[in-house]
Amino acid sequence: MIIKKLKLKIVTPERLILEDWVDQVTIPTTKGEITVLPDHIPLIAEVASGDVVAVAVGESIPMAISGGFLEIKKNAEITEVAILADFAEHMRELSDEKIAQAKARAEELRKQMENKEVVDFEHFATELERSLTRVKVADKWRTKKYRK
Repeated sequence: MIIKKLKLKIVTPERLILEDWVDQVTIPTTKGEITVLPDHIPLIAEVASGDVVAVAVGESIPMAISGGFLEIKKNAEITEVAILADFAEHMRELSDEKIAQAKARAEELRKQMENKEVVDFEHFATELERSLTRVKVADKWRTKKYRK
């Protein structure tokens, strides 16, 4: 019996976040959360902010993600999942210090929003979303077991 796997690749403009063979991956999209298994149909979707959770050999691999696109391709017997994200970070990178910085940055951005003449709203919204996503995903996975 052949055990099928997915080839998962998560990339941001700055770097490669993850490239691995996994059993499944759950991804937040703008249309709702989807779980991709081997032999999934081809698909292109917009990625929403939240946590991407890959599962390999029974271990969860959580990552914080914000914005971007998802493409699922099927070539012969291989299902490939590529996520081109605006921002992504593996949970192991989210230390308590980084989470505290993200919370402080989110609060600072909220205060800046009050001065409407100075704020670049597009940049503000992006930065706030990244900070809040880091905090939300870190809080969710803080007490759970995952692959480091």
